Amino acid sequence: MGLPQFLTCLLLLLTFYSPRPVHGNAELRALLELKSSLDPENNLLMSWTAEGDPCGGSFEGVACNERRKVANISLQGKGLSGKVSGAVAELKCLSGLYLHYNNLSGEIPKEISNLTELTDLYLNVNSLSGSIPPEIGSMDSLQVLQLCCNQLTGNVPTQMGSLKRLTVLALQYNRLLGEIPASLGNLRMLRRLDLSFNGFSGGIPAKLAAIPQMEVLDVQNNSLSGVVPSAFRRLNGRFQCGNNPRLCGVGISAVRVCSEFDNDKVNVDPLEPVAPHTNNTAPIANPESANFHANCNQTHCSKSTRFREAAVVAGVITVTVILTGTIFVAIIWYRRRKQKIGTTSDSTDSQLSTDQAKEFYTRNASPLVSLEYSNGWDPFADRQNGIGSAQDYLNYFRFNMEEVESATQHFSEVNLLGKSNFSAVYKGVLRDGSLVAVRSINVTSCKSEEAEFVKGLNLLASLRHENLVRLRGFCCSTGRGECFLVYDFAPNGNLSRYLDLEDGSNQVLDWSKRVSVITGIAKGIGYLHSSKENKAAIIHQNISVEKILIDQHFNPLISDAGLPKLLADDIVFSALKMSAAMGYLAPEYITTGRFTEKSDIYAFGVIILLVLSGKRKLTHSMQFGAESCRFQDFIDTNLKGEFSESEAAKLTEIALMCTHELPSHRPNIEAIIKELSSSSDTS
Repeated sequence: MGLPQFLTCLLLLLTFYSPRPVHGNAELRALLELKSSLDPENNLLMSWTAEGDPCGGSFEGVACNERRKVANISLQGKGLSGKVSGAVAELKCLSGLYLHYNNLSGEIPKEISNLTELTDLYLNVNSLSGSIPPEIGSMDSLQVLQLCCNQLTGNVPTQMGSLKRLTVLALQYNRLLGEIPASLGNLRMLRRLDLSFNGFSGGIPAKLAAIPQMEVLDVQNNSLSGVVPSAFRRLNGRFQCGNNPRLCGVGISAVRVCSEFDNDKVNVDPLEPVAPHTNNTAPIANPESANFHANCNQTHCSKSTRFREAAVVAGVITVTVILTGTIFVAIIWYRRRKQKIGTTSDSTDSQLSTDQAKEFYTRNASPLVSLEYSNGWDPFADRQNGIGSAQDYLNYFRFNMEEVESATQHFSEVNLLGKSNFSAVYKGVLRDGSLVAVRSINVTSCKSEEAEFVKGLNLLASLRHENLVRLRGFCCSTGRGECFLVYDFAPNGNLSRYLDLEDGSNQVLDWSKRVSVITGIAKGIGYLHSSKENKAAIIHQNISVEKILIDQHFNPLISDAGLPKLLADDIVFSALKMSAAMGYLAPEYITTGRFTEKSDIYAFGVIILLVLSGKRKLTHSMQFGAESCRFQDFIDTNLKGEFSESEAAKLTEIALMCTHELPSHRPNIEAIIKELSSSSDTS
């Protein structure tokens, strides 16, 4: 084959097999139109340019699928102050649209209903107005619809009952009116329905109680009336209907008990059996069944009986006596109940304004409080096993599955930071805009005893130090069979990325940063080993350069502290193989099989040697150079001789003491911190 033919074939291959850029197509035009609408001042989405490639990673918040079609737009908490353009409908493969926690205004475009593959629509906590487009009811793929904390008005469209896959519908804190559509009872997959803090009137449709997947129903702070269907009692505390004075029911603590005066204005509960009435017994005044026939038409009743007149008179007298006594008892009971409610109920402020609602959500925007719903595996539910206080504490750290999925763009591979044999770590963005790292752990890798698992979570949540990675919260899911730990994100990666660098690398740590990192690690270990501040001493067990993260100020953060308390023993032991291979495992562990504070000290000594030498693995030549203080054979050559020999000598001496074969000859962490402090003072 000649050169011209070869070039022709190569050109054809590039034409047909190279990734085709999105540049210039309808999706790019749609994104640019969406940008001009969301960010009219072009202050926040400057990375969205006509010359850019949306699927090349340059468009902030945009992720594509394997076909190079826009699949996710995640712009939550970005400060956007424009409107939602109908141009978004041109992104035909969009599955997730996350625009919550901004200040968007205007109406929800009806064109959004053309997104037939959209599963998640998050427009909550904005300033959107107008009504909910009924066209949304045609979005067959929609699973989560978040519209809360806006200024939406009008009725909830009955067409919403056609969203067969919907699991979450959140409309709270708006200005919606009218009756709750009974068609919502057709949403058989619905798990959470929040209609609170609106102006809904009428009754609560009994069909909602028949939704098999329903876990949470919140209708508090509306103007609802009538009898609460007793079937809602199965939700226990997850049915919220307080601050609706005209509601009544039985066995539901948030509403008053129904009385005879409610008979002419209640809603019949079709799910309750109707008690049959005989001619010789009084009608059963049972508010629980909502079958109120006490005001039976006398003419009708007389036509339905064939008893002799004496029997009728006797029956009437009997009925009158029974009804009088029943009414008397009911009135006394109602008054006592009312007094009790009046002394124990919460504030009855009718509604929050939109601004107040936003303030409420902003104050609680920390994901440590579950603002929406938590579903699935709940190892810290109420139990009589002595860990109630831990559960109460952990409630402040609980995420919900929806929020974790949103933060990680449904665990997109684009956000994957790393994997191990028992977990995966994803980068995420919370609704308040903060960056996090989400570690997913399979349930099979966790401790099987729930009490022990909860104690481990409680320990992780209690750790607070400037040189430890902070746990923001956690989430456990039965559906996925995973537990998720959400930490602050460290933008500069782990310490190992700054080791084993080639000459001329711009990631080389200068001497002062190395000393600062070593000192910070020592302080973090000091916090773990201390038993002060109402905490027990903690042994890390697996300190390494991979476990040291670097924040935006180049401060070191120890990760995975306390993690072995959550993990099954076999998982912990398997992690030791890597630790031993990298030289971090103290020699006495082989004979004792136990971790002590001195085993952490040994690993810290290895880290000092690695940081000084710029290597990721300890070698014999490295140790020999350290012992002989031959800095030219030991200190990282990338420093080009720019280091303090006195500091290097002191740090080397500390490292050698820490890695002494006998644990009794190793210093404790307090002495090490003192030595490091004196070394920095004299330098």
